[in-house]
Amino acid sequence: MKDIGSLDLGGNFSGSLLGMVLNAGLMVKFVLLILLIFSVVSWAIIFFKYKYYRNIKKENEAFSADYLKSNKLSEIFPAAKKYKYSTTAEVFRVGYTELTTLNKSSRESAPSGDEINLSSLDNVDRSLNRACNIEMTKLESALGFLATTGSASPFIGLFGTVWGIMDTFKGIGARGSATLAVVAPGISEALIATAAGLAAAIPAVIFYNYFLNQSKNMVQEMDNFAAEFLNIVERYLVRK
Repeated sequence: MKDIGSLDLGGNFSGSLLGMVLNAGLMVKFVLLILLIFSVVSWAIIFFKYKYYRNIKKENEAFSADYLKSNKLSEIFPAAKKYKYSTTAEVFRVGYTELTTLNKSSRESAPSGDEINLSSLDNVDRSLNRACNIEMTKLESALGFLATTGSASPFIGLFGTVWGIMDTFKGIGARGSATLAVVAPGISEALIATAAGLAAAIPAVIFYNYFLNQSKNMVQEMDNFAAEFLNIVERYLVRK
């Protein structure tokens, strides 16, 4: 009687991940290639966005410190130019530039040389809102790809798995046998597509939610700063 450990189940199944990928069908390999592209692009976006958001947060804190130390908007403007990543500094630059433009235009057009009045605040408000919207668009750029990867990758992987299992059953029908040695290799190779889809989707979903939350906080910070900027200008005009 033969020892059970010496029985040959047949087939050339390779338990290694690379071996299963190489032995997979053409459609499964194509699906894996698509998922690899999704994963590589997603990780590139993740690293770029993480560094970008970190720079914004760092410069927003530095600009806020400079802003609180100064009592005059004219003194803050040169300092704001140093921060190319700061969203609040950009909002301030746009608002202050619009304010000085209106001030200059009012002095040139008014015979008495009067400066801007409260009605001109609408122009400043629109400029601040436009700046906030532009910065929000920058913050959320490329996040759509992470959302697409997170939602589509599992289904793409599942498609590859279903196709691989179809090929496996086609092979079973051709051989006329359904032993474990015949079924296991094809199914395990097909399931790689689902695993790859999940591997691409999970980090994309996690970081998409993380970046979206960071973006919302920064947009709220910009809105608060814009409202404070308008209040400062309005108080100045009321005292005139």
